[in-house]
Amino acid sequence: MISPFDPLTFPCGVRMKNRFLLGPLTNTQSHADGTISEEEFNWLVLRAKGNFGMILTCASHVQANGQGFRGQLGIFDEHHKEGLSKLASSIQSHDSLALVQLYHGGMRADPTLIKGSPVAPSNVERKGARGMTLQEVHTLRDDFVKAAVRAQRCGFDGVQLHGAHGYLIAQFISEKFNQRTDAYGKSFANRSRLLFEIIEGIRSVCGDEFILGVRLSPEKFGMQLREVKMICQKIDNAGIVDWIDLSLWDSFKYPEEEEHKEKSFLQHFADLNFKNTVISVAGKIRTARDVQDILDSKIDAVSIGTGAILHHDFPMRIKRDSNFESVSLPVTAGHLEGEGVSENFIQYLSLRDGFVKTKNHT
Repeated sequence: MISPFDPLTFPCGVRMKNRFLLGPLTNTQSHADGTISEEEFNWLVLRAKGNFGMILTCASHVQANGQGFRGQLGIFDEHHKEGLSKLASSIQSHDSLALVQLYHGGMRADPTLIKGSPVAPSNVERKGARGMTLQEVHTLRDDFVKAAVRAQRCGFDGVQLHGAHGYLIAQFISEKFNQRTDAYGKSFANRSRLLFEIIEGIRSVCGDEFILGVRLSPEKFGMQLREVKMICQKIDNAGIVDWIDLSLWDSFKYPEEEEHKEKSFLQHFADLNFKNTVISVAGKIRTARDVQDILDSKIDAVSIGTGAILHHDFPMRIKRDSNFESVSLPVTAGHLEGEGVSENFIQYLSLRDGFVKTKNHT
C-alpha cells in the first residue's frame, strides 16, 4: 500500500518528498501589474512550511490579455522575475518543489482587466470574444514556451500547463468552442495540436530535467470525458510530460454523460494504461481517508485545494492523525487569517456560497 508520505520521483528524475501537492488556487492577492505581493508570498511559503511536497502558484497568465481575475499573478514580462525568483527559492528552502501554473483565460479573460476583446479559438458572441488569427495562435504557443523559460530562469522546478476549467487551451480542445477550419480545428488531432506544440516547445528548450505537467478536467466547459481520456493516453504514449493533474470537481463523483456513468471519474482515469506519467487528482479531498482511498486507486498523488486553504499544514495533520478530517465549512474570517489567508483572499472566498461565515450564520 502506498503511503501519502512515501517519496515520489517524476520521470525527469526530480524527487518529491511526499504525495501532497498544493493545488493551483486563484487567490486574488497579486499586485495589479501581476507582480507577487507579500500576502501571496506568505500564503504559498506557509504551505511549504506545512509540508506540502509541491507548491503550485495560482494560474499565471502568459500574455497580458489572458488575465482572468483581479490580483492574478503574471509571468508574461521580465519585471515579474524578481518576485518569482524570491518565491521559488523560499519554497525550496522548506524542501518543497516550486512550480508555476501557466495560463491564458481566452474567452474567460476579464474584459475590464485587459486591452481589447477577449480572444478564443473562434468567435464566441455571448462572451464578446473574437477568434484568433493563425499568427496569434503561433504567438500564444511561443509565449507559453517563453513563460516556461522565465520560470526556469527564476529557479522553479517546473511548470504546469492549465488545460482545464474551460480556459484557452481547453477551449482549443473543445469541439463546442473550437470552430476553426485550419490546422488547429475540426479533428481531435487538430484541436489538441496547440497543447502538444506547447509541450514540445517547452521540453525542447527547458530540457529533460525540468518538471512539465498538464492539468485537465472532464465534463464541464464543453469537454467530453472520452476526449480527455484520449489526451491523457496520448500524453502518456508520447512520454514527454512528467505528470497529469486531473481536476475532477469531486474525486469520487460519477460522470453525467450517459455513456460513462458505469464508474466514477476516479476509476475512469485509474483504468487508463499509464506507463510514463505521474497522475494526481484534485476535487473535494478533505480527509485522511479520502487521501488514502485515492492512492489505493492507483493514483500517484493528491492535489489539495480547499483542505489547504483551511489547514496550511494539511499533510502534517494527516501524519499525526490517520482519522483527520478538515474543519467543516463555513469557517470564520478569523480562522482563515490564522491560516495565512489575506483580506483580499477572504473577500474572494466569501463569493463562494457557504465558505466564509457571515453575521447571519449561527
